[in-house]
Amino acid sequence: MSAYQTLINKIENKEAVIGVVGLGYVGLPLAVEKAKAGYKVIGFDVQAARVEQVNMGINYIGDVVDQDLADMIKDGRLEATTDYAKIQEVDAVAICVPTPLDIYQQPDTSYVESSSNEIAKYAHEGMLVVLESTTYPGTTEEIVKPALESKGLTVGESVFIAYSPERVDPGNKQFKTKNTPKVVGGITENCTKVASALYRNVLEGDVFEVSSPAIAEMEKIFENTFRHINIALANEMAILCEKMGIDVWEVIDAAKTKPYGFMAFYPGPGLGGHCIPIDPFYLTWKAREYNYHTRLIELSGEINNSMPEYVINRAMQILNEDGKALRGAKITILGVAYKKDIDDVRESPVLKIVELLEQHGADYTVVDPYVASFKSCGAKVETVELSKQLLNDSDLVLVTTDHSDFDYKMIADESKVIFDTRNAMKDVEKPNKYVKL
Repeated sequence: MSAYQTLINKIENKEAVIGVVGLGYVGLPLAVEKAKAGYKVIGFDVQAARVEQVNMGINYIGDVVDQDLADMIKDGRLEATTDYAKIQEVDAVAICVPTPLDIYQQPDTSYVESSSNEIAKYAHEGMLVVLESTTYPGTTEEIVKPALESKGLTVGESVFIAYSPERVDPGNKQFKTKNTPKVVGGITENCTKVASALYRNVLEGDVFEVSSPAIAEMEKIFENTFRHINIALANEMAILCEKMGIDVWEVIDAAKTKPYGFMAFYPGPGLGGHCIPIDPFYLTWKAREYNYHTRLIELSGEINNSMPEYVINRAMQILNEDGKALRGAKITILGVAYKKDIDDVRESPVLKIVELLEQHGADYTVVDPYVASFKSCGAKVETVELSKQLLNDSDLVLVTTDHSDFDYKMIADESKVIFDTRNAMKDVEKPNKYVKL
């Protein structure tokens, strides 16, 4: 029996052992879902503390149900390790490691490279390797494929390689790893079929097969570039509407009544998270290889990256109207997470806002029920609980994350001046001095 058919049989019979490299926001939910589907799963991570937490059944990812993780550990379906030698025991492995930008805004694929090389050390015939990390088109064939071929394995015959982009949306109540549709592109047809078979046996969402890893890689970047550009448009509209004395939020609400040809995107204090602020620039970097400049992406980046400074300038204007300067003003910031109802501060625009407040000498306090502390300019910043006294004492209350946990009626009742960058208080009676982005 061929290596292909043997692996297919193992997958269909739930006899395959599955590896997941990287136990973060993408990897841990995927590992838990694969274990829940009936597979034995081994999670790999270079962080010993994270591995220890998993093995103790302690959850640290919001989109994972605590009891699900605990049950999978207790039943022996899931284990974690820092020892890549255990790759010898797995039949399929997913790479879910970070793909950040470096200080020059160029792709840092070092995590993908090191993971691929570690897997290659212990790779064996009849293994599936799927890259899930978001990256530029060509990564799977330029990095993962050569690493495995260096072991003398033949792609499509003795080893199977595919790309299937993660589609994690932290805090999304409707779509999780389990029910979000999957795109899969293998280097060969057999690679695609093996990877698709695994996902169909794990997930409830549809599995859509494409003709190559590059198609799947580009598809993922297109998704996030689409959002990046449309958010930039919403931000630019917000800036123009403010100058014209028009409520941009009402404009968007009116526009979205159209049942076709319009999709609502909203302005805010800037972009955050592990995807949208970063992924489009992977494409910008790759495009230069083809002597092409992605002007729309770069312009959108300029607009979105300028929003924290725009927020600070607006805050200055609001304070000036009351005869106050930003320097020495007491500012209460509501929310540091990059989106509502999560604890993720990665690339949060509020970090830049805090940095700018420090530069201007403001006396700021941060409130976030999901984030106990964060780092700003290398120093640890502790968040505090929201209180009437804090609001009473503030010269300006700045709403930067629209957490559902915030008591917006109390905020409205107890605050002297509010600058709401998220339209979070649309459903409560506003104080005399209330300004929206």
